[in-house]
Amino acid sequence: MQSNIYVGLSAQLALQKRLDTVANNVANASTAGFRAEEMSFEEVISRNGENAVSFVSDGKTHLSTEGGELTQTGNPLDIAVRGDAWLAVQTPTGIVYTRDGRMQMNKDGVLTNLVGDPFLDAGGSPIQLDPQGGRPTINKAGTIEQDGNNIGAFGLYRMPQGAKLSRAAGASVISDLPPVPEIDFLRTGVVQGYVEKSNVNPILEMTHLTTLQRSFDAVSKVLQDTESSLQDSLKTLAGS
Repeated sequence: MQSNIYVGLSAQLALQKRLDTVANNVANASTAGFRAEEMSFEEVISRNGENAVSFVSDGKTHLSTEGGELTQTGNPLDIAVRGDAWLAVQTPTGIVYTRDGRMQMNKDGVLTNLVGDPFLDAGGSPIQLDPQGGRPTINKAGTIEQDGNNIGAFGLYRMPQGAKLSRAAGASVISDLPPVPEIDFLRTGVVQGYVEKSNVNPILEMTHLTTLQRSFDAVSKVLQDTESSLQDSLKTLAGS
């Protein structure tokens, strides 16, 4: 009887964690470059007693590798990345990687994200244009030209296989393994005048929310029934 309680609690903890990730996905359905968070669970078997008891792990999170839809804006300071590469941004806490290529130019001509952190070129330096110059053009390899002059190139990076990505500010991420420069532009590259939308499917995530809520309620009902059964047993043993 008691094992039912622990099994139910493990299920509730797992469902709560999954519920939190789905809720965060829904909240960021309109965040440019956002990658949805997914979870995987494992069965944990306890063999301490006479019978094996099956629990559920608290789950491991990972970011979806699916790209978001590209939306044309016509803004020359908007770029999107096709393929599985990332742009580098220098923040006060270190370099982060993002799929959100919405840029602005500060008074010195440095290209920054919307909160003022500079995008980095292939050499790891901030990208700087002539603030009085003409419209920049950016090709598939991320090379920037302005007024016929080669200004530099955006740094594009690929995450190594098996890298664990963690959330950073906004839609950016950090990796536990050093990202490697992208050199294959046949399937990967930059598209100027476009923005990548979040890869969250709002309808699917809302369906997940409904299913998770029903599962949580079902587990709660089992726990309530188990508690009632224990109370009845105690009353019977007490002779009341």
